[in-house]
Amino acid sequence: MSHWRHKVWRHLSSSQGASYSTKPSRINKTMLNDLRRIRPMIQRRIENRAKDYPIQDIVPVAKDILQARQKLLTNVTVLLKAFPVLRCKFCSEVFVGKEGHLIQTCRSYIRRGNNRLHEWVPGSINDVLVPVESFHLNNMSQGVIRHQQRFDYDRVPAILELCCQAGAIHPEEILEYAKIHDNPQISDEDVKSIPTEDLKYVGANALTAWEKVRAGVKKLLLVYPSKVCKRCKEVHVGPSGHKARLCGVFKYESYQGTHYWEKAGVNDLVPEKVVWHRRPQDPVVLVNEGRNYYGHAPAVVSLCSHAGALVSNTRYACEMKPQGLSYPLSIPNQET
Repeated sequence: MSHWRHKVWRHLSSSQGASYSTKPSRINKTMLNDLRRIRPMIQRRIENRAKDYPIQDIVPVAKDILQARQKLLTNVTVLLKAFPVLRCKFCSEVFVGKEGHLIQTCRSYIRRGNNRLHEWVPGSINDVLVPVESFHLNNMSQGVIRHQQRFDYDRVPAILELCCQAGAIHPEEILEYAKIHDNPQISDEDVKSIPTEDLKYVGANALTAWEKVRAGVKKLLLVYPSKVCKRCKEVHVGPSGHKARLCGVFKYESYQGTHYWEKAGVNDLVPEKVVWHRRPQDPVVLVNEGRNYYGHAPAVVSLCSHAGALVSNTRYACEMKPQGLSYPLSIPNQET
């Protein structure tokens, strides 16, 4: 810093009643020396904490999650072959039914406009059960993943990574497990062999498995830390987030791809894809004028409800409005 800048800063600090010094603070030097001295102790504590994992009392909970998740994938795959699911071509909207609704909620940046009609195309299981992936770690005590190392680690479903750290899956077998169990092979002939009356039991089993998965993940998150980005919803299962600069793909996002990590919840690992739910008293096609009358539900719950599963005694009943009024469609008088 030049001599004239010293004078300016001294004048400003004296006018504000503060002291200015160009020399490093002795307090900062002392704090830095203390941090260097206790750094090896902090690293040893982190390594020793990893030795306590996995906790043996929590392993059965992780195994129950894997079983419930496998049943959920199988039952939802069966229901998708019997009940159509549609998704918007331009945005992330999903609807369970043969015909899409006419509610103007399409806000895709591709169409350069808000509140437009959706353009519906056939959906898949990823539209009902939203996949959430994270980096696979060999152990909890390994170093933080750098940006240059982002291609050196595999991406696996976040639930499987959480169960792997809980001791339900061996770290070297998680990729093979995901390849086998995440794609249930069910043919159309197998679905046609199921009586129509029995589809409600398939929906009930899927709804029960959905609740078991969410309840089990909630228990594991109390023991095994997980992080989620506040901006882009990137999930990382581990004590600290990674440093891969994958956040912010638009020009107006000026934080250079650095994630803003916070504690993850159940909805971050098992997201609820909330959709418009068509009730029996609603018209065949939901219209935009009746959007205040219609109910909402997670896509998997709406699918199970269309299959005949009872959802009136679940926590989604208030949001679905099963006994609510429908929008009164006005029918023009016909002159005879």
